[in-house]
Amino acid sequence: MLKIDKATMRFGGVVAVNQLNANIKEGETVGLIGPNGAGKTTVFNMVTGVYKPTEGKIIYNPDGKKDIDLTLLRPDQIAKVGICRTFQNIRLFKELSVMDNVFIGNHLRLKSDVFSSALRLPAYIKQEKEFMEKSKYLLEKVGLYEERDEKSFSLPYGKQRRLEIARALATDPKLLLLDEPAAGMNPQETQELMAFIADIKKEFKLTIFLIEHHMEVVMGICEKIYVLDHGVLIAEGNPSEIQNNPKVIEAYLGVE
Repeated sequence: MLKIDKATMRFGGVVAVNQLNANIKEGETVGLIGPNGAGKTTVFNMVTGVYKPTEGKIIYNPDGKKDIDLTLLRPDQIAKVGICRTFQNIRLFKELSVMDNVFIGNHLRLKSDVFSSALRLPAYIKQEKEFMEKSKYLLEKVGLYEERDEKSFSLPYGKQRRLEIARALATDPKLLLLDEPAAGMNPQETQELMAFIADIKKEFKLTIFLIEHHMEVVMGICEKIYVLDHGVLIAEGNPSEIQNNPKVIEAYLGVE
């Protein structure tokens, strides 16, 4: 589904990501780990069009038919072909309600134009109703329907994470990128998050690519893991292989 081919990202003289190769198959949960500053979020920014790689290509093929070169697309175009993300620092519309945060995510699929929406023509009203029903369903799935009228900033941290994921799901993604979804969570919230990710993956037939520092999460839900250190891929494999890889141990513990 996603092929990262020798992707390199330079900022002046700094090489944030160097010649990265990675493959993600449809239906997989793939982890990207590494010490702070390893280049993980830069990889996500390249995949989602925030940065255009200095070198290399990122090819997306959601249906096994046509390759799409993501390096040629804007972020909004990348979202429309089925790739959406959450952020390390939660980016909700804080002053809007929980419901409105999810409702806004649907507008990526809006077929009506500004004229239709301004005059509230039947076609627009019909789709608006469909979006509302879909938003209700997503909030029920993430356990936030009872809080639908509350301001998003008033939610506890773990529920804000769920809301951000619900908003991403509203865009109808095929590939969902999660940037440190367990950050700031206590052990119980982390366990609930793992079950939640497994649930939405099955429910919405998702492929998931995630960055995470909580090794319990990574080892518990990922089939494949890539490890970056100073922008360089130092290891890839299943959880057992990664746990026992000397290069990974050295990168994290700083020992030879």
